[in-house]
Amino acid sequence: MKGSRVPALLIGLTAVLTLAACGVPPSDVIQAGPPASGMAAPRPKVPSVIRLYFLHDGDLTPYPREVDDRGDLGVVVRLLFGGPIASEAGTATTELPRLTDAPDVAIESDLTISVQLPENVPPLSHPAMLQLACTVALTAEPVAAQPAAVDQGEGALAAPSGADAETASAPTSVQVLGDGWTMTQSDAGCPREAS
Repeated sequence: MKGSRVPALLIGLTAVLTLAACGVPPSDVIQAGPPASGMAAPRPKVPSVIRLYFLHDGDLTPYPREVDDRGDLGVVVRLLFGGPIASEAGTATTELPRLTDAPDVAIESDLTISVQLPENVPPLSHPAMLQLACTVALTAEPVAAQPAAVDQGEGALAAPSGADAETASAPTSVQVLGDGWTMTQSDAGCPREAS
């Protein structure tokens, strides 16, 4: 056992001497500004409550859901097309079809919300268009009012600066693009909660 420790000690001693004699002279502490303060702790995500509009006895009715980022309209649209969850299924129905792929969502320069559906989705019924328009337009209102929303892809929004921020207003219509068809729906018929 003693014989195997000697080569290990020699290798370790050689490494220490090699590193110590690398030709770099010692130096004093160099003053170069304030000491490092570390990284700021990330802020925990606080879920937002949004309203998904489903049908209750044929009437458009909001159902609250929590999301991590209300500005991610792509997630909001996917939740809506996913239909009512188990706790809502007793009272909520939907006329929106189940989608096989995620739709593309963007806010256009005229603040119309554009929803591009995957291929082979038939045109939506009037109640389905109202479900989509009310959910997306009313979810985007607070985002657009802070001060405005600009598409960053995948439905994510960011606030612009300068003159764009001053002229911001909330989206008022949703344009749905399907495979060979286009429909537009205003949010004018959407139920709004009293402030």
